[in-house]
Amino acid sequence: MSELCLWLEDVGNDDTARVGGKNASLGEMIRHLGAVGVRVPEGFATTADAYRAFIEVNELADPIRKQLERLDEGDVVDEVGPEIRRLFLEAELPDTLRQAIVGHYRALGQRLDRTDVDVAVRSSATAEDLPEASFAGQQETFLNVVGEEQLLDACRRCYASLFTDRAIEYRAEHGFAHLDVALSVGVQRMVRSDEASAGVMFSMDPETGFPDVVVIDAAWGLGESVVAGEVDPDEYVVFKPLLAGTTSAGSSSAQTEQPDGAVPIVSKRRGSKEHRIVYTTDAGDDTGGDSAPTTTVDTTADEQRAVVLDDDEIVQLARHAVSIEDHYGRPMDIEWAKDGRTGEIFVVQARPETVQSRHEAGQMSTYTLHSTGEEPWVTGQAIGEAIASGPAYPLGSAAEGADFPDGGVLVAEMTDPDWVPIMRRAAAIVTDHGGRTSHAAIVSRELGVPAVIGTGDATATVEAGADVTVSCAEGDEGHVYRGVLEWDRRELDVEDIPETRTKVMLNLADPAAALRWWRLPADGVGLARMEFIIGNHVQVHPMALLEPDRVESDEERRRIDELVAGWDDPADFFVEELAFGMARIAASLYPKPVIVRMSDFKTNEYADLLGGSAFEPHEENPMLGWRGASRYYHDDYRRGFELECRAVSLVRNRMGLRNVVVMIPFCRTLDEADRVLGVLAEAGLVRGRDGLAVYVMAEIPSNVFLAQEFARRFDGFSIGSNDLTQLVLGVDRDSSTLQSLFSERDPAVQQAIALLIERAHDENTPVGLCGQAPSDDPTFAEFLVRSGIDSVSVSPDSFLAVKQTIAATES
Repeated sequence: MSELCLWLEDVGNDDTARVGGKNASLGEMIRHLGAVGVRVPEGFATTADAYRAFIEVNELADPIRKQLERLDEGDVVDEVGPEIRRLFLEAELPDTLRQAIVGHYRALGQRLDRTDVDVAVRSSATAEDLPEASFAGQQETFLNVVGEEQLLDACRRCYASLFTDRAIEYRAEHGFAHLDVALSVGVQRMVRSDEASAGVMFSMDPETGFPDVVVIDAAWGLGESVVAGEVDPDEYVVFKPLLAGTTSAGSSSAQTEQPDGAVPIVSKRRGSKEHRIVYTTDAGDDTGGDSAPTTTVDTTADEQRAVVLDDDEIVQLARHAVSIEDHYGRPMDIEWAKDGRTGEIFVVQARPETVQSRHEAGQMSTYTLHSTGEEPWVTGQAIGEAIASGPAYPLGSAAEGADFPDGGVLVAEMTDPDWVPIMRRAAAIVTDHGGRTSHAAIVSRELGVPAVIGTGDATATVEAGADVTVSCAEGDEGHVYRGVLEWDRRELDVEDIPETRTKVMLNLADPAAALRWWRLPADGVGLARMEFIIGNHVQVHPMALLEPDRVESDEERRRIDELVAGWDDPADFFVEELAFGMARIAASLYPKPVIVRMSDFKTNEYADLLGGSAFEPHEENPMLGWRGASRYYHDDYRRGFELECRAVSLVRNRMGLRNVVVMIPFCRTLDEADRVLGVLAEAGLVRGRDGLAVYVMAEIPSNVFLAQEFARRFDGFSIGSNDLTQLVLGVDRDSSTLQSLFSERDPAVQQAIALLIERAHDENTPVGLCGQAPSDDPTFAEFLVRSGIDSVSVSPDSFLAVKQTIAATES
C-alpha cells in the first residue's frame, strides 16, 4: 500500500503530486536551506494517496460529482459547496490512515521530547502554489491543535475545505478539474507567535516588481492578522545587493564595495497595530478554520508605538528571503513567525509570487491624474499604480455582495477569500484595514485593479452610490476622491528607448514613487530634492526638534509630539525619516549616482513646517534671501544642517548606499563654498573620503564667472535653469506680469550656460542640468547637447521624449 504519511524532510519540490505545493515547498526548504539558517517547523504530511483512500473508502466520488453537476444546471455554489463539505464531515477516516496520523503525531512528540504537542494543521492541494496560480487562502488552516482526536478532526476538516465555495470557484476559473485535485494535510509543531510576532514578506517589491528589495510586514501575535488585513502592520524594506554574505539571482544591481557592517534597511514604517490575534481556550463554533481557536485583543499603546522587529531580526528575515529566492530561482511570497518562548524565527510557508513575476520586463503602464478637485475623501496605502472610477459600494460582509455591480468600487473593512467573487467585478477596492501583504492587496494585484488599503474609516466615510475616483498613481499613498476625475493611461516599451552619449537622469522628489521607475534605463538621479522629503515625510522644522521650548503654538506642539512619540531623542526622528526617504531613491537606481540636494527651502517655506515660524525671519523677497548654502554655516541653522548631514551619513555609511552624491544649492561666493565644505567635513562628510562626491548648483551668475574656481572646490555642476534665468535676466520667475520675459532660450541665458560648460570642462568637471526646460522645449535640449552638456535630468514622464530628442541631435 502507498505511504499515507511522510516526514516533511523526506519530500521536496518534486513531490507536489504527493503532498501538494505547500508541503512540498516546506520539505524542500528543510532539506536544502537549513544549512543557511532558514528554520522550518518540524512536521509531517498526509499524502494524496491518503486523501484518495478517504474518498474511496467512504464512496464519495459519485456523490461529489452529482453535486458538482448541479452547478452546470444553474444551481449556485453557496448551495452546492455546503452539501459537498457535509459529505466529508460525516465520513470517517480509514483505520489505516488514523493509525498513520496518530503514529506520526506521537513520533513528533518524541522528537520534541513532549506529549500532546500543539500543532498547526494546514491544507496543501496538489494544484497549489504554482507559478501561474497561487490558490492562496482557498483551503483551511487550523492552529493550536492539541491531542490526537482534535488532530484527526482537523484533518477531516482540511479534506472538506478542498470544496469551500471559494476553492470551487477558483478551480473552475483556472481550468482545474475538481476531482483531479487531491489534498495533503501538513502537521507541524506550533510556532508560538501569539506570544511574539509574525507576518509576510516578498523577495521583491510587490507593487512595482523592483527586484532588489525584500519587503517585510510584521505585527504582534499570529500572522493571520497580517494575511487577512485585520491590522495595519509595520513595513520594512531591505536592499538586497548590500546584504552582506548574500547574492540574489533576481537582483538587477551588481554588488559594490560596502562599509563593514552595513545594515541596508532603507525604509521602516510603523503601523498602528491596534489589535493582535492570540489563542483562546474557548472551543469556538463548529465552522472550523483559522478563527476557531483564536481571539482578537487590543494591543497596548506601547506596542502600537514600538517597532515589532529589531534591525538584526529584519536583516535575518531578509537574508532568509534571498536564500529562498535564490534556491527557487524566482520571486517568492513568504510567511514567517517568531516563537515568543524561544525567540527563534521560522519560515512557515513559501510560494511563488504570481503577479509581478509574470509582467513583461520591458513594458510599463503609466497613469496620470490631471486634476484632483477637493482634498481626498479618504487616504491609505496604494496597491498598484492605476486609477479607476466608479460608484462606491460599502459592504459589511461578502454575503451582501449579490447586487454589487460590475465596475463598482468595493469598500469593505477588510477582505478574505470569500470576497473574491465580488472583487473580480470591482473597478477598484478600498478597505479600512490591512497592509501591502494583506489578502485585499494580494488579490487586487492579481486581478489588476487599484486598491487603497488601510484607510481606517472608508466604510463609515464614503457614501454608498457616490461616484469616486481611486488613484494609486501618486506614490505610496493612495487617494479616494469624490467624483469622476480626468485621468489617462500611457503604455511605454523601454526596449524602444534609444541609447545616447549624453546621460539622461531622473528628477525624483517623492521616495514613495521612486521604485516605480526602476525599469527606465536612466543614468542615475540628477536631482533628489531633500526639502520634499522634509516637507512631506518629516514635516517638522529641525530646529523645533532641537529647541522645542521655542515652539509657541500648542497645536503645533501637539502634532510634533505625535510624530516623535516613541523616540528617545526627537532629533533622531528627523535623521531617520530623512535618511529613509533618501535611501529609497538611492536604492531605485543603485549603483548609479543619485545626487541629493541639501535642503533648499526659502524662509517662508521653512516657516510653514511644524514649529518653523519661531526660527525664521520675515523676508520681503525670500527667493533672494536666506536660502541654500548661506544657511548651512549660520549659527541660527547650522545645528539643523548637521542633522541633514547625519542623515546623509546614515544612508552612505550605515546603509551602504555610497552612490549618494551631495549637492549644495545657491552657493554665492567662493568663501561661502569653503565654509560649507568645512561644515560638511566637521559632520563627517569629507569630500573624496569613501568616494563622496560633492556637487554645486550653478544657478547664480557668480557660479558662471568663477566656474573654474568653483570647479576646483566641487566635483560637478548642476545647472538650475530657473534660478539662473531669473538672475541673468533680473526677472522674478514667479511674476505673472513678467512671464513673457522669462525664457531659458534668451541669448544671455544660453551664453551663460555655454560659458559655464566650457570653463568647467577646462577643469575636467562635469556639468548637468536639472531644470524642466529640456522636457518642455526640444530646441533647448538640442542646444544643451550641442554645447557639450554631460547630462540632463528630467521628470520620469518626460524621459522618453527627451531621450529621443537627444539621440536625434547626437546622430
